[in-house]
Amino acid sequence: MMGLAEDRAQVFAANRAVGRIALKAEYGRGITQRKRLHEAGGLRMHFPGARARELLAMLINTAGGIAGGDRFDLDIAAGDQARLAVSTTAAEKVYRSLGPKARIGIRLSAGAAASLAWLPQETILFHGARLERTIDIELAADARLVFAEAVVFGRTGMGEAVKHGLLFDRWRVRRGGALVFAESVRLDGAIAARLGEAAVANGGAAIATVLIIPGGAETLATLRALEPKFRGEVGISAWNGLAVARLCAADGAALRHDLIALLATLRAGKLPHCWFH
Repeated sequence: MMGLAEDRAQVFAANRAVGRIALKAEYGRGITQRKRLHEAGGLRMHFPGARARELLAMLINTAGGIAGGDRFDLDIAAGDQARLAVSTTAAEKVYRSLGPKARIGIRLSAGAAASLAWLPQETILFHGARLERTIDIELAADARLVFAEAVVFGRTGMGEAVKHGLLFDRWRVRRGGALVFAESVRLDGAIAARLGEAAVANGGAAIATVLIIPGGAETLATLRALEPKFRGEVGISAWNGLAVARLCAADGAALRHDLIALLATLRAGKLPHCWFH
């Protein structure tokens, strides 16, 4: 006979959200268009705007957020010469967990002479959230990438803080088959206390990373010219053909302001309209 705890665990597992998106974009006759699209669970992809050289894909989570035990997987590819930009219709919310982790797996790829822009709105972690995310990117040697990810710890506009929780983020980027960028971030337990440390976030509650490939001295000069406009702290560096911008701000609004300034500059003003609402 099934015990009460086991019964509850099975009921919990059966009610977790599972979603998957698999998208392949290809170039032909002057435009980029979707070649294949698979949608499963609560994830959907919308393609607003007229057909153009760059395809804009908008990711929608119909569940309205992510809870402990949920699993989402994304596999997005830009074929040779394709230009693909991916964003989200809203900030993603990761709610308090009763124990299980929410898991997100992201696989991105860009073929020869392709361009891929990953521009989701912020991920907002609630107090007690537990998120494990892996991001794997495969680029052809001459592909271009603008990749942005932002995390806000609590709804800062409402005075919330994430006193406890888990964020584990693992990124791996390969270019021409070689590993060019790898990092892992783990904040476990007393997150607010860790963010308060001077060497971590100095009391900030919102962080972001923007990765630009290829990137070099010209990229640095262009982005550092924006420094008088920033409301938070932004550090920019370049090495081995790539550039990275690290952002830290007191709240989500300041972080969003700085992200928009950076991304609009990198993309010559071309940002999805949702970023301005």
